[in-house]
Amino acid sequence: MSSHNSSILAKCIFVFVALLGIFFQIAAAAPFSELEKRDVYAPPVLYPHAGTVWYKGQTHNVTWDVSSPPVNITNKIGRIMLRKNNLATPLILANGFDILRGRIEVTVPWVIEGNDYSVNLFGDSGDWSQQFTIKE
Repeated sequence: MSSHNSSILAKCIFVFVALLGIFFQIAAAAPFSELEKRDVYAPPVLYPHAGTVWYKGQTHNVTWDVSSPPVNITNKIGRIMLRKNNLATPLILANGFDILRGRIEVTVPWVIEGNDYSVNLFGDSGDWSQQFTIKE
């Protein structure tokens, strides 16, 4: 390699390192105060609860306590999923609602009967109901 090519390569490396340094300085100075102020919110599920019986095809209101939400919630978009025997299932009962609503209507899916179902309420965290029964 000629000395001229080596000189060009050295200048390119210098510019690259300088730009990389500037990038990291800007990234380090970025304001993250909004992210630091946010709180995880896991409101307790009130219904369904132990002793509840749902029948396939019916509609029910899943409800949760929204009496004391934090000011800055990380994720206000809710999702409710069905659990069986304390394991997540792929069944989404509701999606895309405001977590501060406190309730959402769902339709009971066609699943195997059992007394070990629960619903999982997601926003920026997950909280699940007590176990309840689904029958035909």
